[in-house]
Amino acid sequence: METNVFIITPPFTQLNTPYPASAYIKGFLNTLTVPAVQADLGIEVILELFSKDGLQNLFKVESLKFKVAVISDNSVRILALQDEYIKTIDGVISFLQGKNPTLALQICQDDYLPEASRFDQLEELDWAFGTMGTQDKAKHLATLYLEDISDFIVECIDENFGFSRYAERLGRSANSFNELYDALNKETTYIDKVLLSILKSKIEMIQPSLFLISVPFPGNLYSAFRCAQWVKEHFPSIKIGMGGGFPNTELRSLSDKRVFEFFDYITLDDGELPLKLLIENLNSTSDSEYKRTFLLENGEVVYKNNSKKADFKQAEVGTPDYSDLLLDKYISVIEIVNPMHRMWSDGRWNKLTMAHGCYWGKCTFCDISLDYIKLYEPVAANLLCDRMEELIVQTGQTGFHFVDEAAPPALMRALALEILRRKISVTWWTNIRFEKSFSKDLCLLLKASGCIAVSGGLEVASDRLLKLIDKGVTVEQVAKVTRNFTEAGVMVHAYLMYGYPTQTVQETVDSLEMVRQLFEIGILQSGFWHQFAMTAHSPVGMYPEKFGVVKETEAIGTFANNDINFIDSTGIDHEQFSFGLKKSLYNFMHGICFEYPLQDWFEFKIPKTKISEDFIFNALSEENDFSMQPNSKVVWLGGIPSVSYFKKTKKGSSWEMMTMTFHDKKETYSVQMNKEHGDWLVELLHNIKVSNTKIHTLQEIKSEFETAFEDFELLWFSKPLAILKEANLLII
Repeated sequence: METNVFIITPPFTQLNTPYPASAYIKGFLNTLTVPAVQADLGIEVILELFSKDGLQNLFKVESLKFKVAVISDNSVRILALQDEYIKTIDGVISFLQGKNPTLALQICQDDYLPEASRFDQLEELDWAFGTMGTQDKAKHLATLYLEDISDFIVECIDENFGFSRYAERLGRSANSFNELYDALNKETTYIDKVLLSILKSKIEMIQPSLFLISVPFPGNLYSAFRCAQWVKEHFPSIKIGMGGGFPNTELRSLSDKRVFEFFDYITLDDGELPLKLLIENLNSTSDSEYKRTFLLENGEVVYKNNSKKADFKQAEVGTPDYSDLLLDKYISVIEIVNPMHRMWSDGRWNKLTMAHGCYWGKCTFCDISLDYIKLYEPVAANLLCDRMEELIVQTGQTGFHFVDEAAPPALMRALALEILRRKISVTWWTNIRFEKSFSKDLCLLLKASGCIAVSGGLEVASDRLLKLIDKGVTVEQVAKVTRNFTEAGVMVHAYLMYGYPTQTVQETVDSLEMVRQLFEIGILQSGFWHQFAMTAHSPVGMYPEKFGVVKETEAIGTFANNDINFIDSTGIDHEQFSFGLKKSLYNFMHGICFEYPLQDWFEFKIPKTKISEDFIFNALSEENDFSMQPNSKVVWLGGIPSVSYFKKTKKGSSWEMMTMTFHDKKETYSVQMNKEHGDWLVELLHNIKVSNTKIHTLQEIKSEFETAFEDFELLWFSKPLAILKEANLLII
């Protein structure tokens, strides 16, 4: 019997773009010629709820009758304005899907959208959104409108509802399965009923023999179990499997057999080979081989990893396949003013990976013992470009988010060159390490290929702690890299951390001062503070004694095990810094309040910073390095110049000169030099054009020049070459 596979992402992840796991799996199944259908039930539930019919049904929910006397004034207001919400919802959703742009003019007027408590934020945000265009302002207002309805749902219908997560607390650090199991044995909620109605129609239409549920986050876990529970009850012959980020990190020591009342299989890490073996076992009379798979055998939970087959190489897993997904129905929202978070939630992105794992793989807070990080395998640039071109044809979208742990600089360079060589117009962004490989010219090359933003971990802006983290960078180096990206026109977002083991109050204050200076100078545009969390698979979690922390409990639960409670030897309450750090960052991102003393951000006494007020400025003020790296690649991004000749005479001597006139997208400029050097340079520019397959090194160019002339260095550091280097001549 042929296996028919149905893959879902359960509610909820993102409103603006599908989580890519199901598309990756479908792309892989295509290589096996196994028929598969996928669905993002998150967006489908949202579209069902946030529609004219959906709101009419919502406001008629029976339980509302009993709550009217006790609900907040805000929910009373929304209930009173229900006709206005019902009238406007379809238009707003259509606008946020990009299908109704003229509605922006109405939305931006005060009397179109019904307003509840979320709109109270508007006065303080007016200055931030004052420069926004009509479309962006309307998106933000429409987002507040949806959040008002969401607040009503949370208070009156289902306390676990959330746009990007559902019942997240049931999945977060759930060492025991008890609470989730109890919730699943209660009557289904209103949101559950909407979800299961959609699932029912799909199961009946697809009639799968294998039902796969990808669970990337704790906020998808409850609905994943609800879906599995319903299928087990109504279609017991369908086999059900779970994979994804949540089981990969949280369920590695799973032993609670009740989980297998819902699922037949739970696989860990790369899903391709485990899935192939599951399909083979379903079509065979003997269950012989499994890869990294939990299942129930003789009434006990067992972990089977008896296959000797190697995992598939990245070149073998196929191109992600987004067919079946409702790509034209995702909703672009603008929730907050953080530029990077806005990119996450606004617009549709095709998601790809440059490399499996992390090429650095040393950061002590990271789960570097797990395969998804420690097994590093890059994808060749030409294959990446092939996949990008396939996805552009398939989805009609030219935006790409590379979801790497940290994209390797050499591969980013190769990818940029390949994009430019193929003359494809794309927009892309990714996560990086702020390492010194990101020179000014490499950043310019990445920008030329369509890179618009990078995010990276500055973590704790303290050299002592960066060394303890084994980050492999210094604050000074981060400053130089962020400057290089900023000057190239690439936005930079920094992940910031506080509360790392042994971090002192002084280091927290000094870290904030570093961040303040990075924003004030203008080389950081976006950031986000998060408090350190200890995980079981990180070096800190595995060897806490090396980092001055003590685990509060050594007990391993029978369900999820990842986050670990710990006691820091410093005894500092790091939580107290949370509000001040985030409030100051919010203001720095908008270019204000740099002159405030750091003490003003906190309601408790903090020490003065020990960082000099011009630390970052001085770090960026070093002289240019005039050394030549022979193995550097030399690339010309511009066009070939038009040439004219003239004679120059001085003290009775005359010689031929050349004027080269260049046209780039913004301006026209000229350089002059003697004819011999000029002719040689024009030929060189032909040879090092980015469209050429061969990339020349600086040493090769020097050797070629010196077969006909002398003193290559004099030419290389001359004024005409300096002009070309400022324009389109890159040394990478």
